[in-house]
Amino acid sequence: MTLEIITSNALLPLKHGFFTRRGGASSGVYQGLNCGVGSQDQSELVSINRNRVAQALQIDHDNLCGVHQVHSPDVVTLDGPITGDKPKADALVTATPGLALTILTADCQPVLFADTEAGVIGAAHAGWKGTIDGVLEETVDAMLALGAKRSSITAIIGPTISQRAYEVGPEFFDEFMGADPDYGRFFAGGQGDRAMFDLPGFGLHRLREAGIDRAEWIGHCTYSDPDRFYSYRRSCHANEADYGRLISAIRL
Repeated sequence: MTLEIITSNALLPLKHGFFTRRGGASSGVYQGLNCGVGSQDQSELVSINRNRVAQALQIDHDNLCGVHQVHSPDVVTLDGPITGDKPKADALVTATPGLALTILTADCQPVLFADTEAGVIGAAHAGWKGTIDGVLEETVDAMLALGAKRSSITAIIGPTISQRAYEVGPEFFDEFMGADPDYGRFFAGGQGDRAMFDLPGFGLHRLREAGIDRAEWIGHCTYSDPDRFYSYRRSCHANEADYGRLISAIRL
């Protein structure tokens, strides 16, 4: 099966994609293109999957750059491939041609950024914690430091869990209300004391507050489409031992 790669016209002509799980070598709960080196999948199969991604992006595997994601607002600026241990961070930026910035997700937001005029790109892993702590704004600031212009940056949110599938408890709601009472608009009523949280809506809000007018969500829900996407929350509800990771990437 060939790879399925979701792209955005807004990021063209840059090579990029939100890769689905289709077209990979993994099996079982990881069936498809599992690119999570931190998963319990067979390492050789994950390597095959990642090599297929590198080929699709027309780069060497060593130029497929990612970080050790920890739900932080931290950003790494690259001028060459990462050697040794991956830095702990949740976003990457570069102005170096030939590098592909990658993010792994399984419900969190993968966000790809580009200022094509300045030749600066970025990629961020934005779960609820990273988003509320400022990872999107920090990514923009790191791009500006490389010569990007705020008015020229495009940001695209890839497949992520949608509001209809993201039930949260009162403590989660209270944390957001404590940060900003206006954040109540990203919650809808659920059963009992539960609420439904709009993660991509919140991500778009934070991007636009950061001055990124060209921001959009690509519109796919990871939880609701098991044939195409891995989902941490869906795997928990199914009592599965582990889950695959989707990869999103952009290169100059």
